[in-house]
Amino acid sequence: MKFIGIDFGWVSGDSGLCCLEWHNNKLKILELTTKAEITEILTWIDRHVSDNEPALIAVDAPTIIPNQTGTRLPDKLTHKYFGRYHAGCYPANLNRPFADRTTSFGLSLSARNFIHAPAIEAQKLGRYQIEVYPHPAIVNLFGLQKILKYKKGKLADRKTELIKLRDYIVNQLPLLEPSLAILDTETSLKNLVPIIDDKITGKELKAIEDRLDSSICAYVGAYWWYWGKSKNLVLGDVSTGYIVVPASLYH
Repeated sequence: MKFIGIDFGWVSGDSGLCCLEWHNNKLKILELTTKAEITEILTWIDRHVSDNEPALIAVDAPTIIPNQTGTRLPDKLTHKYFGRYHAGCYPANLNRPFADRTTSFGLSLSARNFIHAPAIEAQKLGRYQIEVYPHPAIVNLFGLQKILKYKKGKLADRKTELIKLRDYIVNQLPLLEPSLAILDTETSLKNLVPIIDDKITGKELKAIEDRLDSSICAYVGAYWWYWGKSKNLVLGDVSTGYIVVPASLYH
């Protein structure tokens, strides 16, 4: 079983891509990269996941948008449950400039027989797609009191927060179940993501951010497949759009 995480470029720009594989009761990182065009992303997916091969694709983007205006139910629910952590998500409707791009991407996955999975039988092989949102996932997986603010602000502050995220991924995900293999694989996060040093540029930092976010997306997909609803929250459903978030491990 493979798990694809996509930190999707909603309007334009690069998307972060991560491929994990469930092997010997651990999640192994196969690749972390970025791609700009949807055709490139789909080709990358096809290279990692052959026809009829089981996989779950976790996308950080609203691939289901039923409402012409206003805010989707799952977006409202992120503010209800995660607003105090500053983890409410951006509202989506069909009038937004990103709507055609994000929903079309979901349809492209459906055409490859990745079915939407707001409900799932834990550890059942299949071809699934879900929507995820890294900020609340990071809060719940790592027991944080607020999000890591690596997306906006001064470069030095973003760098500090992104280093924290990288450290959490490297040091904490190997301790969870399912476990992310970091130290016992040559293709590890440590090798795939450069050290964030003082000389890094804003563009280089953004590329690292995209890849780290995609690794969170992929891990959330694996966590959903492994545990199902017993240890995850589902905000919304297939008629309203939905977001899968790991339940808090700390309370």
